[in-house]
Amino acid sequence: MARSGNSGRWQGRRRAAAAAIALALAPAWALAQATLDERILDIREQSRFVPDKALAQLQKLQPELASAATHTRAEFLVQMSATRMRLGQNDVALDVAEQAIAFGKSLRDDVIVAKGMLAKTYVLFALAEIDAAHRIAFEAEKLALSTVDNPLKVQATITAGQTYAEQGNFPAALAKLQHAVEMARPPAGDRLSLVAALNALAKLHTQMKEYESAAETLAELLDETEKLNSRGRMAMAKNTEYGLAIDSGQPQRALRVLQESLALERHMGAERMVGVTLVNLSDSYLKQRDYARAAQYAQESLQSAQKTRDKSTEATARLNLGQAYLGIGRLAEGKRQYELGLERYEQENNKPDLQVALREYGEALERAGDLRGAVDAYHRERDISNELFEKRRQQATLELQEKYDTEKKQRQIELLSHENQVKGAEIDNRRLQQRVWWLLALVFALAAAVVGLLYRKVRHTNAQLQVKNLELKAQSTLDPLTALYNRRHFQDFMRGLATPERPDGMVGALFLLDVDHFKHINDNYGHAAGDAVLKMIAENLRIALRETDMIVRWGGEEFLAFLPAIQRHGVDEIARRILTSISAQALKYGEHEISVNVSVGFSPFPLAPGGEPLPWERAVNLVDMALYLAKAHGRNRAYGVRGFDNFHLTSMEAVEQDLERAWRAGFVDLTVVLGSDADGHASAQRDNVVPIKQSASTH
Repeated sequence: MARSGNSGRWQGRRRAAAAAIALALAPAWALAQATLDERILDIREQSRFVPDKALAQLQKLQPELASAATHTRAEFLVQMSATRMRLGQNDVALDVAEQAIAFGKSLRDDVIVAKGMLAKTYVLFALAEIDAAHRIAFEAEKLALSTVDNPLKVQATITAGQTYAEQGNFPAALAKLQHAVEMARPPAGDRLSLVAALNALAKLHTQMKEYESAAETLAELLDETEKLNSRGRMAMAKNTEYGLAIDSGQPQRALRVLQESLALERHMGAERMVGVTLVNLSDSYLKQRDYARAAQYAQESLQSAQKTRDKSTEATARLNLGQAYLGIGRLAEGKRQYELGLERYEQENNKPDLQVALREYGEALERAGDLRGAVDAYHRERDISNELFEKRRQQATLELQEKYDTEKKQRQIELLSHENQVKGAEIDNRRLQQRVWWLLALVFALAAAVVGLLYRKVRHTNAQLQVKNLELKAQSTLDPLTALYNRRHFQDFMRGLATPERPDGMVGALFLLDVDHFKHINDNYGHAAGDAVLKMIAENLRIALRETDMIVRWGGEEFLAFLPAIQRHGVDEIARRILTSISAQALKYGEHEISVNVSVGFSPFPLAPGGEPLPWERAVNLVDMALYLAKAHGRNRAYGVRGFDNFHLTSMEAVEQDLERAWRAGFVDLTVVLGSDADGHASAQRDNVVPIKQSASTH
């Protein structure tokens, strides 16, 4: 894992990374306090990079605070909280932040209160108290925007944008950070605020995979940072450049940037930043499968993070060290280190980061030969993937509904406006009736014309509403990328499905597909290539299956097919048809030809162990377990659940606990359909117990 790039763990996006922006000092006392304020300003920058030295400088200033102005004392408390936090002394840092908030409230000074709340937000992030940190971040932004302190407003807006990004609400995050950049520009803004805002915006563009926008923002960031003449700020900008380079497929540029950043950080003695850069170097060597160097840099990063009490960097270093040990063959130690790292990620409750970590864990265990451990990691990753996929779908539906509601309200306002105009016309007509009775007929004619126009307007509006309703219904049931049905539509369909009467020898069937090595396609050719692969598979499934069959984008790189009625003896043949139809052709993408295979789990439907039909949800879960057997035993194959034997000696819960064990014990009847070999020939293997290890080594 890297603390950089799309995974969201790079130093520039650290939740506690934002520091207080310089105060606009009041004219009445600015001259008298210039020396002390300037020293606190210098210490603020020093605290970001070498907090131990900054702490010593702050402690030297304490005797001078007794006669200092209120804003100077408040700024001292804010910087003391930030410095303690960067030294890992989070309890002390939280107490000092609370002191700053109480100080501001006693003075009824919103600027001081907002600064104290931001300081508290960063400490809560460091303590992994995410919900509380998010809540206070938004409260601090609201309070800061009510003041005239522009650097404070920029800082609070940046923090709110980063909070939205943490929650996965990227449109809101983008709007906030773009607004922060505009506020930070001259003449109202200052260069330090502008650099902070550009840095956050460049990282967000990278996280959203908007690489052109990220590159443009990065170019401006590097130019403005150069003008600051600050090694620390340049090292931070280099970290942002590393994130863009590693995510956009430029590994040599990424490695060069890391070396430049490490040199700057070591020259400053910024140990906390050194730890992050070392962990990124270990990740670079992991991608090159140079496990010895990866382990070396991960060990160095771990020691550095423990010295600075940087828990997040320590967790990422353990993940990388675990991967390196697994690559070397030290299985037990590798798993131990990886699980220690995952504990911190679970505390932080950052679902996208945890999903990536679990996927890489499964791949590393699979390469190391621990297939059972790999399947367990994939199951954990799948649970998070499904949760995120459903959250994104719900968010898209809510946004569409909100847009629809807004348009509906706008139409209502227009109609009310027209109604008010009509009422005004009627009042004028009554006055005219009192003076000019012979114009009554003309007034009635005009009123009738207005009513007729309004009636036509209402009919036209109702027709538009019906069109919008149809669009909303279609978008709520179809996947926007592949135009296949989505998971929600399938679930609604299955809930209302009555058990049909089928002729003898006819059954329904469920097929669940997962693209093999899909992450490698995204990493090697880019996410646009991955989208093209998903579209190709969707089209091949439409050709391979019938119009009466339901094909579903199940989530991520998974597809599901429900066939309502087929010959029982033809289920295996359909599995073979799916495998060969997808692997028979390569996707042409630019100058590349991408070979694509899938793994499949399938079964007849309904399944009836012990004579009692399974609910469709449990049938899908059983097919999912069969899919994972196909993944674990070689990929490019299909595992099908044909039925159950000796079911009175076991239970459905035991089968669902470990399908492979139930298969080997003779309680489950499976079939294995192999994908095409190198010559394009396909074969099938059937037996109650299939010798898995022998099968996996042969293919």
